[in-house]
Amino acid sequence: MYLEEKINMKEILIEIGGTVLGAFIMAIGVSLFLLPNQLSTGGVSGIATITYYLFKIPMGTMILLVNIPLFIIAIFKVGKIFFAKSIVGTVSLSLFIDILDKFEPLTKDRFLACVYGGIIIGLGTAVLLKCRTSTGGSDLVSFIARAYNPTIRTSNIIIIIDVVIVTINMFVFQEIEIGLYSAIAIYLMGKLIDIAFEGIYFTKLMIIISDKNEVIAKEIEKKIHRGATGLYGKGMYTNQEKLVLMCAASRGDVSRIKLAARKIDPRCFMIVTNSREVVGLGFKKITD
Repeated sequence: MYLEEKINMKEILIEIGGTVLGAFIMAIGVSLFLLPNQLSTGGVSGIATITYYLFKIPMGTMILLVNIPLFIIAIFKVGKIFFAKSIVGTVSLSLFIDILDKFEPLTKDRFLACVYGGIIIGLGTAVLLKCRTSTGGSDLVSFIARAYNPTIRTSNIIIIIDVVIVTINMFVFQEIEIGLYSAIAIYLMGKLIDIAFEGIYFTKLMIIISDKNEVIAKEIEKKIHRGATGLYGKGMYTNQEKLVLMCAASRGDVSRIKLAARKIDPRCFMIVTNSREVVGLGFKKITD
């Protein structure tokens, strides 16, 4: 029992460290790229960008102030550990943003700012999500909403909030380019999060239909060291039952499998498609 608690505490400390690191990475994207160019990725940072330019309120301070009522509401709706880590993440992000705001921005080109800012913030957000925490704002609102109604989709809430805030930014600064560049930053941020969680390389899924599927399957296993699964199907045109091969393969294996199948049966029918994720022996390891 003591050992289990010790391991859990070690994991929590690692996650808190990751939370601080993720917040620092996010602050770099905000303070050195987006904020100096009046851009944002929506949410609380979008509100803070407006008050920064209109009322000269430090962005980090404003983020902290806006999140206080959200945390008061959330304290009874989210887990204690998640709540504590999110407090650390929000305070860290606010401090880092105000500290880095004193440095010169790395670029005044809005296109470069939205590209690199979106990528860096996406990387920092991915680190936070890996640590199962947040920095408040849109994702905290989504957690609160789901606590009241579990059927609500988190992604929908975040997208709606981001679109509304970025639209307000456009009207306040009276520049449509702000909205267009911010949209690029939001898109890139989302892509970086996807890559961090799912990997940059997609596995291919191959479907092979042939009268010699058993021979092809043995050749794939022998020469390419990939397994294949036989599914029974029926050709609706010929009204004949056939064995359909299904095989998950890496990109490098696809051409070899195609060549092997064509060599055995030049008339075989093949479908190659992207598989978002393959978990199991020979591919991605199973994790919690």
